[in-house]
Parts: sequence; structure tokens; C-alpha cells
Amino acid sequence: MNGKIIVSAVSLILVVGVAIGVVFAVQKNGSDPEVKAQQKSVMIICKNTNDPRYCSEVLSSAHVPNVADPKSYLTVLVNSTTEKVIKAFNLTDRLSSEHGGKDNGVKVGLDACKHMLELALDSLELSSNLVRDNNIQTINFQIPDFSNWLSSVISYKQTCLEAFDDDKEEEKKIKEKLDTESLENIKKITAIGLDIIADLTKILEEFNVKLELKPVSRRLLNVVDVEVDEENIPTWFSHEERKLLGKGWRNRINKPNVVVAKDGSGQFKTIKDAIDSYPKGFTGRYIIYVKAGIYEEFITVPKTSVNLLIYGDGPQKTVVTGKRSFGSGIKTMLTATFSNEARGFIARSMKFENSAGPQNHQAVAFRNTGDGSAAVGCHFDGFQDTLYVHANRQFYRNCEISGTIDFIFGTSRTLIQNSKIIVRKPEVERGQFNTVTAEGTEISNMGTGIVIQNCQIVPDAALYPIRFQVKSFLGRPWKKCSTTVVMESVIGDFIHPEGWAPWMGTAFLDTLYYAEYANTGPGADVKGRINWKGYHGIISKAEAQKFTSQVILQAGPDSSTSWLRKVHVPNYLGFARP
Repeated sequence: MNGKIIVSAVSLILVVGVAIGVVFAVQKNGSDPEVKAQQKSVMIICKNTNDPRYCSEVLSSAHVPNVADPKSYLTVLVNSTTEKVIKAFNLTDRLSSEHGGKDNGVKVGLDACKHMLELALDSLELSSNLVRDNNIQTINFQIPDFSNWLSSVISYKQTCLEAFDDDKEEEKKIKEKLDTESLENIKKITAIGLDIIADLTKILEEFNVKLELKPVSRRLLNVVDVEVDEENIPTWFSHEERKLLGKGWRNRINKPNVVVAKDGSGQFKTIKDAIDSYPKGFTGRYIIYVKAGIYEEFITVPKTSVNLLIYGDGPQKTVVTGKRSFGSGIKTMLTATFSNEARGFIARSMKFENSAGPQNHQAVAFRNTGDGSAAVGCHFDGFQDTLYVHANRQFYRNCEISGTIDFIFGTSRTLIQNSKIIVRKPEVERGQFNTVTAEGTEISNMGTGIVIQNCQIVPDAALYPIRFQVKSFLGRPWKKCSTTVVMESVIGDFIHPEGWAPWMGTAFLDTLYYAEYANTGPGADVKGRINWKGYHGIISKAEAQKFTSQVILQAGPDSSTSWLRKVHVPNYLGFARP
């Protein structure tokens, strides 16, 4: 990202209308009515946050045109967060000049960090536009969007830190400097924002704002209320939306914009060239058909290529493969064979593979950052860190996902439905064990988590004969508030009776959220499960409802962000079984 991005971000602050650096000019002596009014408003907004003092400092330090208007304080909040991200970006820029030429690992880490901060600024711009362009009623209605965008800022901040290797002294120093001087401040202010958004309805009531729900939002559609046709597709999908749903979707798909074929029978021989053909300013859905073949490529769908659909001739025929790995000296994020950073991305009937093997440690097959993205009928094959569900809202259906250690990981709102999760044989001679998930929710109120629903969790053929000698777990907590739910799934006998493994010692065991609901199979017996405070055991149906698509992905038909309707993929809103 160049200097133009910084100018744009600073302009973003000014356009919203409240400059962060302006000190509140009125003397705060308690006698000025406006001061007292602002103090009262700030107290209402901040009292239920995790750090009321810091929240008060932020909201009291800027000039607020209307001290009785809660929207003004949301403006201050977004601007303050944006300012801190810009400060962090400028620090990475300075550190690149000072250290980038000395150590390639430092340079790569700083470049990756800058890219993450650029993505964070994109999320904050969306937040800023929401606050600037809408009244408080609409903002309250779009809390799911607002929360998702702020949560993604935390995801990107985490990835920035993960770009540096603690085992290398120079990289460790750079990481610590970035964290203490800028990234920790991003975390603090974003945490306050998430707390406020989570409490916004109650806050508005205390401001005597009369909330009027939009007619379509009067209730969430219960799963028993959903009418389905003969293909089990909800009837509320429009004719256009149904074209990519259910059986026969390939015959109903629009003519692809471009075709990729290794034999030259399409417009392009490589997937990268096809993605690069995405026209500037294109609207609608850009469709790329990839004919059967093995494509040895490293691909990134840029954030500008929105609403891209890429499909193949089936996951056994259309294969994207690579073997970059941490073991060969590449940063984990950069090992991905295929990365997506665009909104509205769909992948269908393809395989994404990293063939580096278990001996090479982290080796990502597919990294996904795009909000409102989905994969249907795809295979994701690898060993450690196969599927990186990096940030934002993601949906996977009818897929196969294979791996060994932490092979579904990230900090996003991710739902995996009707899929087969295949646990592979790790490096047994090195004492490796298997963990299906490693979820990275760092602070409360992020709303992020991994949900596995109506799936099969099974060992592969190589693991099966020794499945009881190799410990395999449903997951381990990557960050403090790690959230993972396995529900309505068939769990094989090879899953260790304890179910879940620690990350390191007793770290995060009290603050995580792990739960199970309505699972079957020999591995679903919870009598031998761990007894951590953060393990909730078998939860009630009412509690499990919070992790269905209509809630965790805000995908219900009555939601303002019912994006699953727009990306044309089959799903069910509630439970797989009554």
C-alpha cells in the first residue's frame, strides 16, 4: 500500500466529521450544562464495556457536535480506531525503511503486516460509511455488519503479529515493538467498540431512542417455518437465486465469462490469468470455469474482484495444487495455494491442495478472507493448517476437508455444513497428534467462531489401523476466547475421549467456549470429556440455536444481511434435524 492509501484513510476520518485530535474545548468543571450532558452520555455508553475508564477517555477527548446523540459517539469510536490503524501502518512503513533490507524475514513480515492493516482500513471504511450515511435506527439494525467489520480488524491485527517468527531475534524485536507501540492500542479500542455495539440496543433505550424494527425483521425465521421444495431448497429463494442451487446447478449456470483449460481450448491456460482478467468496475457475478486438469499455481483473488464464481469439473478432476510450507522457510499466511480476499466469492466443484506433507509443518491449501464467501462441493486437502478461515463470514457445504494439526483454523464466523472432515496420519515418530480446529477469537463480543454442523468426522485410510495409538481431538484453543461448536455430526471412534486438547498448559481453558450438541457416533460420548470451565458440554437446543446459520452468519431471510441468499448456495437456516 502506498501513500495514497494513507491520504484516503485520513480523508475518511475528516469526511465523517469528527477529527480525533481535537481536544474537547469546554472546561470540564461540572458546571457547564453541555459538559454535564456529555459526561452523562459517555457514562451510559461506557458503563458495560470491559474498560469503562479507557472508553470514557476516548469518547470524552473529542469534540462532539451533539452530546445527546449516540451516533456522534459511534463516529468518534470509528475515527479513533482508524487513527490507530493508520499509526500502526506508518510504523510498519518506518520499520521497513530501517530494517527491511537487513533481514528478508523481517521484510516479508512487515510487508504482510502492512497488507493486513490495509484490509483493516477497508473494514473501518465500511464502518465509517455505515455510521455517516444512516440514522441510528438503521445502524442498530445493521449491528451484525458493524460487529463483523470490527471483528475483522482484530483478525488482521493478529495476522500482522503472526507474520513474525519468535525464534528469530530480529523478527521478535520488530514484533514486540509493533505490538507495544501500536497493535495493542488497536486491540484496546476495537474491543471497546465491540462492547458498545453488542450493548447498542440497551444503550439506545437509555437515550430514550424509540426503536422501530423494520417490518421484515420482526422475528427470525424458525427452521420449522421454512418451506422447502422437492430439492430441499427454501422457497424464499428467487428464480435467479435458485439457478446455482441444488441438483442440476451446472446446467442452469450462466455462460462463464472466461474458461480456463490447460490444453488451450479456453481463453486462458492458467487460473491466475483468468482472475487477472476481471474487468475494472465490473458489476454482477464474474464466472470462471476451470476445465479438468492439475493446475500448479499460487493464486490470490484480490479484494477488488468481488462476486467471483469459480467452478470446475469436480474435485477429483479440477485440482489446484502447491507445496509451499513453513518448513521450507515461508510465512504461514504466504504458504496458501489459493487465497481469496474478495467479497461474495464462491468456489464449486474443485480441489485446493497443499502437498507439502506433515514433515513441513504449516502448509495452507486455502486461505479465505472474503466476507460473504462460500464453497460448495470442494475438497481442501493438506496436513497442518489446511483451511485458513482467516476473517469475516464464511460458509462451506458438501465439502471434504482433510488434515492433521489445526487443519481448520482462523478468526472468522465460519459454518461448515454437510461435509466430511477427514483426519490424516500425522508424523507419529515425532509425537504429533491431531487437532481438527484451532479457532482464534481473541476478545469477547467478537462473535467469531467455527461451527461444524451435520458433518462426518472420520479417519483416513492411513490413520485407521493406528487410530487408537494417535491422539486426535476436535480442537484446541488458539486464542483466549476460542469458540468452536460441533453439532448434529457423526464423530468417529478415533476421537480421544477427552475431546479437546489444551494449547499450552492451562492457557485459555477458563475463557474459551467449546460445546457439543446432538452428535452421534462412538466419538460423541462426552463422559470422558475434559472438565475445563470453558467447556460447556452438551448444550441445550436453545443455546445451540445461537450457532445456526441464521445467527452466526446473519443468514436468515429476515435479516438485513441475508448474504447466503445472494451467493446462491444451498443451506438450511436452523437445525439439520427437528
